[in-house]
Amino acid sequence: MPGCYLITGATGFIGSHIAQACIQRGIAVSTIARPSSDASLLESIGATVYRGDLADRAVVDNALDGVKVVVHCAAKVGDWGPVAEYRSTNVEALRGLLEACRHKKLTRFVHMSSLGVYAARHHYGTDESVPPPANHMDGYTQSKVEAEELALRFCRDFDVPVVVLRPGFIYGPRDRTVLPKLIESLRRGEVRYIGRGKKALNTIYVGNLVDAVFLAIENERAVGRIFNLTDGEFVSKKRFIDAVADGMGLPRPSRSVPLWVARVLAWGMERQARKNKASKPPPLTQARLKFLGLNLDYSIENARKDLGYDPRFSFDQGIEDTLAWYRQNA
Repeated sequence: MPGCYLITGATGFIGSHIAQACIQRGIAVSTIARPSSDASLLESIGATVYRGDLADRAVVDNALDGVKVVVHCAAKVGDWGPVAEYRSTNVEALRGLLEACRHKKLTRFVHMSSLGVYAARHHYGTDESVPPPANHMDGYTQSKVEAEELALRFCRDFDVPVVVLRPGFIYGPRDRTVLPKLIESLRRGEVRYIGRGKKALNTIYVGNLVDAVFLAIENERAVGRIFNLTDGEFVSKKRFIDAVADGMGLPRPSRSVPLWVARVLAWGMERQARKNKASKPPPLTQARLKFLGLNLDYSIENARKDLGYDPRFSFDQGIEDTLAWYRQNA
């Protein structure tokens, strides 16, 4: 795999793991990081860090010099706030990056999307033939759908060799977003199962996702396509949450809330929060209800068949590695 890889979002959770894997394979890595971002890990492993903003075309052009592969992980994440703020990063900054790539001789542009783009309903083996809805409940998901469409349009119209990956809920060492909040909620005894927690959670360990990224880069049949990605095994909400509680030495949740009650609560809390123009989300949102209450089972057969994706790490291995890191770094 000759040439340099540009990894956006490399100061974050997913991007940093991909950058490390590249360096371990002898691949040169460049990235773009805001002046305020901590790039010490990247600098310590030998990545080239361009300070600036992804929306700055001059910075992007410099970072793309000599690059053969782009792995786009940068995104604004969350389940609250104006959709315009999410579009600015997740769609418009992507548009600028794709424009800059139009005349580059890239071998691959891997766009990191999410299984969250599918409809907020129960899923039982949903595959890539099912189109995401045009309108979504939150700015993050809405902007991710629009970003996918934009990336694939550049593939069709300008031959940018795009592959779209849709990972599920990503867990692993260095996640500073979801797991820390879950651990703190468990510590406070605030976690409740929705519908007893028996529904599927669409987990993917970050090590499995990194493997899938390299498969998408190496496989010519991947260009112009979308791939669902999970750990490839059934993991219920309860199994995941109990594993986190056990691994951190915390009590398992003992209470549950019926799904219909949770729906009413989420609707009421969101309505009140919007009325109050709250800057932070309420304790239960529609997006969190989707994560905690809906059956999120997606088919990864296309990734298995056409990418050769065969998850290397089981859930038990992945969660053990993840929680060992948290115990050492919390």
